[in-house]
Amino acid sequence: MAKSDTKGKRFLNAIIYPFTRNGARINFVKLSKNRTALAFLLPICAILLSFVLGSIILAIIGAQPGKAILSMFQGAGILAKSRYGGGQSQFSDFMMLLNNATPLVFASLAVSVALSAGMFNIGISGVMILSGFISSVLIGYSSLPHYVARPLVIIISAILGLLAGSLVGYLKFKFNINEVVQAIMFNYTFMYLSNYFIYRYFINPITRSSNIVSDEARLTLTDIQVGGVKIVIPLGFILLIVVAVLVYIFLTRTKDGFELRAVGLNARCAEYVGISVKKNIILAMALSGALAGLAGATYYLGATNTIKPEVLPSTGFDAIAVCLLGGSHPIGIFLSSLLISGMTTGGAYMQARVGVSTQVPSLIIGIMLTFAACTAFMRYYIQKVSLNIEDNLKKEGLL
Repeated sequence: MAKSDTKGKRFLNAIIYPFTRNGARINFVKLSKNRTALAFLLPICAILLSFVLGSIILAIIGAQPGKAILSMFQGAGILAKSRYGGGQSQFSDFMMLLNNATPLVFASLAVSVALSAGMFNIGISGVMILSGFISSVLIGYSSLPHYVARPLVIIISAILGLLAGSLVGYLKFKFNINEVVQAIMFNYTFMYLSNYFIYRYFINPITRSSNIVSDEARLTLTDIQVGGVKIVIPLGFILLIVVAVLVYIFLTRTKDGFELRAVGLNARCAEYVGISVKKNIILAMALSGALAGLAGATYYLGATNTIKPEVLPSTGFDAIAVCLLGGSHPIGIFLSSLLISGMTTGGAYMQARVGVSTQVPSLIIGIMLTFAACTAFMRYYIQKVSLNIEDNLKKEGLL
């Protein structure tokens, strides 16, 4: 009987102890040392807090938060609608979501690769315009067959991005010109150059955008019949899967990827042990630029088939926060991009269903990306507090 009581007390203590003051402090210290858990929990907290604040905003303006958020995800194809029009289904909505999310995933991967080497690539929008415009002019307005045009669009866009990124990396190392300043200048340089040529030679007088590219060069197949449903097929998404896997393998399973990350963690230490900082800075920005070029191809010759002058695509800037929200991991980036793109895409359906302005999803996204940008600080703060708690626990003999 006594042994049974003892086992019962131990079992009860095992359940209760984590919720006691000492148990909570010990678990907090363990959590702060678990990088994987933090990388997962902090973005989840950012998303949940964003929806809580978004629900409060929806309630203030007189909408039903639950119904509004549900409608938003239904419009994105993540959840099923109550009914669909002819030739439409949840599958067609979801394929459209993948089409819209593909450029954002490429752009976020570009940010991730640059961050791995300690570089901050804010010039993705400019590279997207550069690659999209040049590819449109050289291939999109040509009469080349699709089996020639589409591979050329991908190759030209990647090369243009690679060259632009390499230039930024070279100027950074050779003359110590801050990559952020360079990127901002290149963003507007590329935009205004493309503006001039679009207005001069390629403007559509009705839409005031560039002429649309040919279907043979476009990376999105439209109006494809599958089981009586019309869908779009984003060819760029197939490429995205391959590229994301290759990026992950390169960064985590190769010598060059290790050296690149070593430079990002501590450039002086890396140089001391014989790693070339110059090579890896240029390599990181070149790869980041190539990914940004693919983002431009899948955006301007995929999700859309035209370029709107005088507008830098927000995709390049959103990608920074999406990368942080996804923990700079390809899977996290993909899921974060789906969420952000889904909220943007579903805004129109939410407005039609609930009567809430499409600006509300944009506001929630803004809050979410702000929280995402704070995750690095929160990780630092948690680890700082954890060190103090750990010292106290050691003094008390609990560790």
